[in-house]
Amino acid sequence: LEEGAPWGLQVLVRPIPSIGYTETIESLHQRLAASPFRNEIAGEGVFKIEQTIDRAAEKLPALRRARNLSDGRASLTRQELDQILDHMPMLEAEGFEIMLPGVEAMQRLSARVAIVEGKGQENDPRPWFEFRWSLAVGDQELSQAEFEQLVDAKSPLVFIDRRPVLLSPKDREALKDFKKRMREGGERISFFEALRLRLGGASHLHGLAMESIASTPRLEHLLHNLEQARAVENRVIPPQFQGELRPYQSRGHAWMYFLVDQGFGACLADDMGLGKTIQAIAVMLDWRNHRAKPGPILIVCPVSVLGNWRRELLRFAPTLRVTLHHGKGRADTPESFRAMLDASDIVLTSYNLLQRDEEIMQEVTFDGVVLDEAQNIKNPTTRQSRVARQLKGLFRLALTGTPLENRPLDLWSIMDFLNEGLLGSRTQFVQTLEHPIVKQRRQGSMSALARLVRPFVLRRLKTDPEIVADLPEKTEQIVAATLSREQAILYESVVRKGLQEVEKAGEGIQRRGAILTTLLRLKQVCNHPAHYLMDGSALPSRSGKLDLLSEMVEESLEEGDRCLIFTQFKEMGSLLKTHLETSFGGQVLFLHGGVPQKERDQMVTDFQASRPDGPKLFVLSLKAGGTGLNLTAANRVFHYDRWWNPAVEDQATDRAFRIGQQRNVFVHKFVCSGTLEERIQQMLERKREVADNLLAAGENWITELSNDDLRRLLTLDRKEALA
Repeated sequence: LEEGAPWGLQVLVRPIPSIGYTETIESLHQRLAASPFRNEIAGEGVFKIEQTIDRAAEKLPALRRARNLSDGRASLTRQELDQILDHMPMLEAEGFEIMLPGVEAMQRLSARVAIVEGKGQENDPRPWFEFRWSLAVGDQELSQAEFEQLVDAKSPLVFIDRRPVLLSPKDREALKDFKKRMREGGERISFFEALRLRLGGASHLHGLAMESIASTPRLEHLLHNLEQARAVENRVIPPQFQGELRPYQSRGHAWMYFLVDQGFGACLADDMGLGKTIQAIAVMLDWRNHRAKPGPILIVCPVSVLGNWRRELLRFAPTLRVTLHHGKGRADTPESFRAMLDASDIVLTSYNLLQRDEEIMQEVTFDGVVLDEAQNIKNPTTRQSRVARQLKGLFRLALTGTPLENRPLDLWSIMDFLNEGLLGSRTQFVQTLEHPIVKQRRQGSMSALARLVRPFVLRRLKTDPEIVADLPEKTEQIVAATLSREQAILYESVVRKGLQEVEKAGEGIQRRGAILTTLLRLKQVCNHPAHYLMDGSALPSRSGKLDLLSEMVEESLEEGDRCLIFTQFKEMGSLLKTHLETSFGGQVLFLHGGVPQKERDQMVTDFQASRPDGPKLFVLSLKAGGTGLNLTAANRVFHYDRWWNPAVEDQATDRAFRIGQQRNVFVHKFVCSGTLEERIQQMLERKREVADNLLAAGENWITELSNDDLRRLLTLDRKEALA
């Protein structure tokens, strides 16, 4: 055991778990001899083993050297032995077993953890704990003298009470770290770190494998509560909530409130169109009703849905004071920000602004923080994600239809915001869960991650039997988009010029013509600057409405939906076809009045065939595709621009919502906030019966308005429109 002396070390290769055996290669061949599939299975198994050895050999020169020798044996220097011991976790995970000649039962050093009560933080509803640790060899806890013996060891092999203990260089570093911590006493941890230890989400403590964990009655009680959360079926809806929740939405409200009331963060991951927003509004009202002095709640969302949030809050919770923290006129000093908070119940802001206003945001502890479209923080290395995760709130909610988009690390970011410490640090998560899941496909790691996150994520799909039973066959949603700055400038220019032309026209047919021309131009501006200018210019990132449509179409395609997209303009339909094909690939159908009957019939046939490689997006002009078509392959309908005649829009929607439709149909009607689109939609909602008659002739009723009424209808509300 002298420094530099060669060692004999056996590396016993066993088949990796996917083959299903734990014998040596020779035993594997014996097992397969009688199998009718022996050639295929053996060939695949040995090939996988060869690949595994090659991967390990890339990092270990000694193993690579042995790999190239006929008998597979190579002498090791002490440095090479230390290198192999340092890589033991990697080798064991790949299916290698490390054995020393003549040593039957090799003991490994491990840590034992006891979780005890700790002192919590002021105003924090979540409990805190401490863990106290001890070291063990096998099933025996080390005494102080044995611990010191290991700390002072110079050799990788140490005998404790005649039992051989194998120490890697990292083990020896961990021992020194433990000795330092021993002087400092216990370590303070959050509830979520304790939960991670308790549920097996952490396999190592300060570099040593954990052998056992002793819990506390309070921690076990909280774990029991978590298990019971999904059993909470009903909760009284706050009286301030102006509307009704469907049964599955009521369950979502009850589940979220149960968790936040216990001090946990919750992620509502319902499918698009199932009403995540209104469920969150019910929770916020409920929370405020049970606080002696409720403070402001911060809602962070993409710019494109700021208007939609404000609209939904006004509709379902009109008693709440809502402030939009966005744009140049926002409160941007600590003093003005505090004053704004004092006058607000809900503060709406965007992910982009979190970065600009990081300093003033970090100084405030909100009553709650809600992240909508929480997948926006999935990349933990971005500043946007980091700032969002550092926001302080007494409760935390995340709303997203896609909690896991690409890799488990997406989920880590959302959980780090909701329940910091539950999945450990980013480095710990990557080493103990991400890599084993993604690179090694270890089922145990997948199960561990599921155990950790399942209590905090509620995921319902629109295809779930309970949801199908709760939903009507057709669900309609008004989607509020914001204007880009370019759109706002064009809009105001069109209004200014249009009002001048109306005043100059006097009365009669000329005045009506001037008004209708102005309306047409404003609709084009709301659709896209390129639609109004007709200059063939670029499409991306210039229209709030198009950006929002793209986001929703992307999510729909990920969920396996097929979509109908209606516009009343042939020119806009052509732009949509180009943009959607460029953005998502594949064929996008476009039906308009100029399409011959034979080609029209072929489009319908191709779309209805629902082939995996067939078209999933169908753009239609409202006049050409609004009647006479059966398009039940679609279950998403987007009205990109509005006809303002409910009967005409319903007829178009009925291309998908008709006999033969096997799924629930979701209808999304777009309006631009702060523009005439939103004001007319508000008129439709306030007096639907009157509006049906008034708007039956399209925009003709607008031509009868006085100049002052017309000005009020058309003038842009910049605060609303630009959000």
